Amino acid sequence: MLRIGAALLCIVFCVHSTSGAEPVDADFLFTGATVYDGSGQPGVKANVAIKGDKIVAVGDFPTGQVGVTVECHGLVLTPGFIDLHNHSDSQMIDRLTRANVNFLMQGCTTIVTGNCGAGPVDTAKYFQKMEAEGIGTHVIHLLPHGSLRELVMGTQDRAPTDAQLQSMCELADKAMRDGAWGMSTGLIYVPGTYSKTDELVRVAEVVSRHGGLYASHIRNEGLELLASVDETLQIGRQAKLPVHVSHFKSSGPEAWGLVRRAAEMIEKARAAGQTVTADQYPYIASSTSLEAMVLPTWARAGGQAELIKRLDDPQQGAKIRDSILHDLQKRGEQAPIRLARYKPRPDWVGKSLHEIAAKENREMIDIVLEITRNGGAAAVSFGMHEDDVRHVMQLPWVATASDGRAYLPGADRPHPRSYGTFSRKIGFYAVQEKVLPLEAAIRSSSGLPADILKLTYRGYVRVGQIADLAIFNPETFRDAATFDDPHRYSTGLKHVFVAGQPAVLNGTPTGALAGKPLRHIGQP
Repeated sequence: MLRIGAALLCIVFCVHSTSGAEPVDADFLFTGATVYDGSGQPGVKANVAIKGDKIVAVGDFPTGQVGVTVECHGLVLTPGFIDLHNHSDSQMIDRLTRANVNFLMQGCTTIVTGNCGAGPVDTAKYFQKMEAEGIGTHVIHLLPHGSLRELVMGTQDRAPTDAQLQSMCELADKAMRDGAWGMSTGLIYVPGTYSKTDELVRVAEVVSRHGGLYASHIRNEGLELLASVDETLQIGRQAKLPVHVSHFKSSGPEAWGLVRRAAEMIEKARAAGQTVTADQYPYIASSTSLEAMVLPTWARAGGQAELIKRLDDPQQGAKIRDSILHDLQKRGEQAPIRLARYKPRPDWVGKSLHEIAAKENREMIDIVLEITRNGGAAAVSFGMHEDDVRHVMQLPWVATASDGRAYLPGADRPHPRSYGTFSRKIGFYAVQEKVLPLEAAIRSSSGLPADILKLTYRGYVRVGQIADLAIFNPETFRDAATFDDPHRYSTGLKHVFVAGQPAVLNGTPTGALAGKPLRHIGQP
């Protein structure tokens, strides 16, 4: 006898009985897997058949003509994972990275670009490029508010004129009509940081009319976290659309624990009927540009040339220096920031500011200023507390998302989340550490992000869904990428199918480019 949970799943899974049912023809038949359908219910043993790009049977059913049978005993079969927060905007139209192998090797079959307010504004042109060249995973795109603002009015620290705001709204309308799924903001980045709430509401109202969502890298993830979350909730209420907090966390020792109060705010809003969700990457370190980490936003207005002028000005330069020093002091004596990418000094890559300064016999502030004058660097900052990370991943409205991008292995030392987000959440935190049940970790990576996006045909292992699937050994599915050695593919992954085509087979990428851009209108 099946347990109650499994029996309930059988209502969904057993769409074909063994007696009196028509035989099922399949291009691929997966037998003996433990199937987690993405709903958060426990897994059950079932067979899965796909034909063309669709799932045609799940459960126990007679078979007809079968092209390939894939034996899956001891393996877990899940929906392909959906990365709600990805930065592969340029990588998905680059022949070297468009296959998106480092995400396929985590079981990821769909990514969302346009995050943190940065990316292509012309959605139609972006989609056309991907369709012309082919891509390894599906791509959903958000209209990036920061890039939109820069296109209309540059990077100046001021409010838009009425005409400029109208232009932003018209471009937002076009992006939504062309298939964007919503709008993102990056409110610590130039020029999004210069936007007031009323500007964001105006553009979000356009997105709302098309049924889109608002996703935000909020203004502050430290001591001002609660006010920043409150602004997001306010935008959702005023513009009447779902809101989503990107990479939900509290950063910096002085803010540790504050994310729990922010979660309580969100749960109160949800209880009152507001649609609010979030995502998280399962690491204690973040990554962005060094200047976004430590430079004051006012100093970055107008671009690099204006920043250099301010640095050269005796009064403004002193203010910038004091601000950087204050930030470094807040982070602690050794300022746990390490460089991920910096072309002028490749020997500095992978080392912390403290290590570089000690080796060069200089002050950390002088290292930061040199990097700033040379165009900046990508960096990794260790700012979260492990207990907060574990607390957030258990919240039922928090999805798993990487905040990473497609990579080819190289000399840089990026955040390992680009290679290990989903395998770490599922293999390390769920299976090994038992921080949350396996079915919950899988839901946070599949069914939940599909529900957040209102993605109709993906995110679940059900008849009629697009055949985006991941199959792995739960005992060995782990993140291998580390901060010291980040360009390492996850282990334990057996197969990945994208729209019914094998993208990873027996642990090896096939080179298939079966993904496609998914338009908010006219899906799948």
